[in-house]
Amino acid sequence: METETATRWLTDAEQCAWRTHLEVNRLLTYQLEKDLQPFGLTMNDYEILVNLSESEDLRMRMSDLASATLQSKSRLSHQITRMENANLVRRENCESDRRGLYAVLTEHGMETMKTVAPHHVASVRRHFIDLLSPESLAELDKALKPIAEHLRDHRGRP
Repeated sequence: METETATRWLTDAEQCAWRTHLEVNRLLTYQLEKDLQPFGLTMNDYEILVNLSESEDLRMRMSDLASATLQSKSRLSHQITRMENANLVRRENCESDRRGLYAVLTEHGMETMKTVAPHHVASVRRHFIDLLSPESLAELDKALKPIAEHLRDHRGRP
């Protein structure tokens, strides 16, 4: 018989930190999305363009791109279809695996990245980086790294 462990409720300080994190995450994501709208992009679009622009030959297997962007293969497929219609990416068959597909950054997609990236970086600076001192930014990075490592290691598991 399993013994039930007592719930470790959050302290007031923990609750405050957690809720501030949630609020910042929501508000920052909202603002970054809003700042991409004039370019006809969403944060998901931009993340895909970044992944493809930084990959070898400007291409990634769809399964790898789904994993990198934390999307289901089905959701990514719909996203890529929408981005294909905007001529940002195209699909190509994988020569080594007939069932596999690549997402490939088009010339228009790369030009879009070159146009949008400076605006996105300015938005990230304006709404996040420049609001913190270099010391606070270093502390934040130090504090978040173990959480990121834990979540990467436990991705898909309870």
